[in-house]
Amino acid sequence: MARSATGLPFDDIRALFEQLPAHDEAAVLAIRARDAELTKPAGSLGRLEELAEWLGAWQGRARPAITRPLVAIFAGNHGVAARGVSAYPASVTQQMVENFAAGGAAINQICITYDLGLKVFDLALDIPTGDITVEPALDEAGCAATMAFGMEATAGGIDLLAIGEMGIANTTIAGAVAAGLFGGTGRDWVGPGTGVDEAGLARKAEAIDAALALHAAHLQDPLEVLRRLGGRELAAMAGAILAARMSRIPVIVDGYVATAAAAVLYKIDPGALDHCQFGHVSAEPPHARLLEAMGKKPLLDLGMRLGEGTGAAMAAGLIKAAAEIHTGMATFAQAGVATKDA
Repeated sequence: MARSATGLPFDDIRALFEQLPAHDEAAVLAIRARDAELTKPAGSLGRLEELAEWLGAWQGRARPAITRPLVAIFAGNHGVAARGVSAYPASVTQQMVENFAAGGAAINQICITYDLGLKVFDLALDIPTGDITVEPALDEAGCAATMAFGMEATAGGIDLLAIGEMGIANTTIAGAVAAGLFGGTGRDWVGPGTGVDEAGLARKAEAIDAALALHAAHLQDPLEVLRRLGGRELAAMAGAILAARMSRIPVIVDGYVATAAAAVLYKIDPGALDHCQFGHVSAEPPHARLLEAMGKKPLLDLGMRLGEGTGAAMAAGLIKAAAEIHTGMATFAQAGVATKDA
């Protein structure tokens, strides 16, 4: 990413928020008109009708379609993992990336089921970010560059992007980012993550509180929250969401960690997430609180808390169905079915 005239990489990111494209209103009107003619009572498919409208609005299509969906998983490691905030060692991040490549993870099976593309982004796993309790996770240039790297997820002509992550200790990081953006203490934003016990929860909360105290003077700027309290996978997901908006690509956001990344953009401009759906509400308790803070309603509630894009991928199947229903159903005239006024 090119530096701005002031030499501050974040200036280039901020400038994009002045250029956010709107949805296609003509597509919305065309979808509503067709929906009124389909062989069903008005509104009888509930949110599926809303999803078809949302999809077409951002794709700019009167007949929404998903032909090149992609699940993008961003993997990063965190210095705070050394604080005992996870039930697993940091080495598991790399091991799971290898499992994705071998086709052995849950996300692989979901992508096969719903015919979704899958790409995994390894974000310097051999170089953990700084321990947020004693230093910033990233410097400004590194954070901006990682956001720019995440923007590459939108390349290749995709028409739906589902984002997820992999990173030991990143629910602690998500909690720190959420607290930095919306206030509260560590206890307000922690959950069991990979399965820590009560002592582990206390360590997570203590790490977040220490980080909030250390970086308190810099948390008025959401991008500073991201670089100081976040991690590479959060920065890359934020970049991917922003790039998708610039290209009018609809996005499905996964669980707690992905939502924390999206929340950074929300705090800069709440309308920056209008092209996003939130795939599910995680069983990780603070995820529901974070969604509520942004006024976002998830599509699914399946008690999942795995991460790795699984909730977003499940929701992608739902959205594919919504598109097929809208485009494939017959109208009353085509089917020779009488309307209620006939």
